[in-house]
Amino acid sequence: MNDIICKHNVTKRKVFTAARITTAIVFAILFVHPAVNLWAIPWGQPTTPESFSALADTVSPAVVNISTVKTIKGGGPVFRHFYQSPWGDQDPFKDFFGDEHQREFKQRSLGSGFIIDKDGYIVTNNHVIADADQIKVKLNSGKEYDAKIIGRDPSTDIALIKIKADSNYSIVNLGNSDALRVGEWVVAIGSPFGLEHTVTAGIVSAKGRVIGSGPYDDFIQTDASINPGNSGGPLINMKGNVVGINTAIIAGGQGIGFAVPVNMAKGVIKQLKEEGEVTRGWLGVGIQDVNDEMAEYYGVKGKKGVLVSEVFPGDPADKAGIKAKDIIIEVDGEKIETSRELTRIIAGLPVGEVIKIRAFRNGKEKTFKVKIAKREEAEKIVRMSQHGEQVAFGVKVSNLTPEISRRLKLRETEGVVVTGVQPNSQGEDKGIRTRDIIKEINHQSIHTVDEYKDAIRKVKKGDTFTMFIKRANSGFFVIKLKKNDG
Repeated sequence: MNDIICKHNVTKRKVFTAARITTAIVFAILFVHPAVNLWAIPWGQPTTPESFSALADTVSPAVVNISTVKTIKGGGPVFRHFYQSPWGDQDPFKDFFGDEHQREFKQRSLGSGFIIDKDGYIVTNNHVIADADQIKVKLNSGKEYDAKIIGRDPSTDIALIKIKADSNYSIVNLGNSDALRVGEWVVAIGSPFGLEHTVTAGIVSAKGRVIGSGPYDDFIQTDASINPGNSGGPLINMKGNVVGINTAIIAGGQGIGFAVPVNMAKGVIKQLKEEGEVTRGWLGVGIQDVNDEMAEYYGVKGKKGVLVSEVFPGDPADKAGIKAKDIIIEVDGEKIETSRELTRIIAGLPVGEVIKIRAFRNGKEKTFKVKIAKREEAEKIVRMSQHGEQVAFGVKVSNLTPEISRRLKLRETEGVVVTGVQPNSQGEDKGIRTRDIIKEINHQSIHTVDEYKDAIRKVKKGDTFTMFIKRANSGFFVIKLKKNDG
């Protein structure tokens, strides 16, 4: 019996020792391994704020309700981001009723905004006050004021309006949207559906969202409830600072709202306040991101940089010596990885400033000094010419002629254009399209159909070759084809 008890105690000690060793290993992994470092967790901070009351009490007095009256003819535009006709520009009733002799009526709209200084300047969305005949601002206290438009920027959907100065105004502080982290708590304050000073809370769901509203899309996505009427209201961080301007929702989406980052808005607000308009820098190039095929074609590792797809004659890039197919990798020491980064940086530069641009050309780095010009919103149009026709790989090509250029609405000055693609052909399978301009074959420049035929002739049967093409309104593409016949 004693032997049995003894053995039982030994077994218990072994189990206890094994448990201690296991516990020690678990703690070692949790507290030492960098992937699960629990010391990095802010234990003193609650995962959910206990209350948003103090934040709402502090910020709400600076948030205003904006009501506008617009004279509309036959229905007119509505809020660009919040409301849309189900048919858009293709509305089948538009032609039936026509645009003439339609009665005018007054459209009343609601939005939000926030006071940024004691002089009475208020930030809101452009679509809230655009084309308004009358703008009324109502404070949290119930006081109402007439407001005037100081400046508007449709490209970022930001506007600045003003009411009379008053030292008693509550104002908000503009924070740092770059410091926002995904998962961080934020609060939206505004007047959804006319319900004044509504406070909703959520987290930052994503940053840098592109929703197709314009060339400067860089939205903060949040699940804090945003609805019609929230437009122009502030998105607040837990320190009580404005980190975004609530601007858009997705039709039919729930829990998905978008705000313009306040760091983007700061420069726009400053220019609107000082000049009444926004002036943006202009480089004079068409650009696109570098995809895997493009990176392989140019020998650029890691897909870093932005490809120049077009250089506009007489503009800053052209004067500095930048050419199509250069890959821009840096602007004044700041690395460039996407076309949106380059667009944002150039747009924010003062007109007349001289910058240094680093780019790859034929695998070698080059530096260009470029004097920034003023961006004009007008499109540049170019005309072209020449003759010939050839079919291979199911792809019909021709030299550009004035007639072909007009018919296909192209902007090239020279080259070989795809005028047709046969169904179920290799060309169709690889994604070649009508209107594509063939610029190179295996790095050999192609200007005429004769050069195209000569380049194809040099490819051996069974070999794969690359076709470098330019697609209207899309940029450059690399297509790989295989020569199956002689």
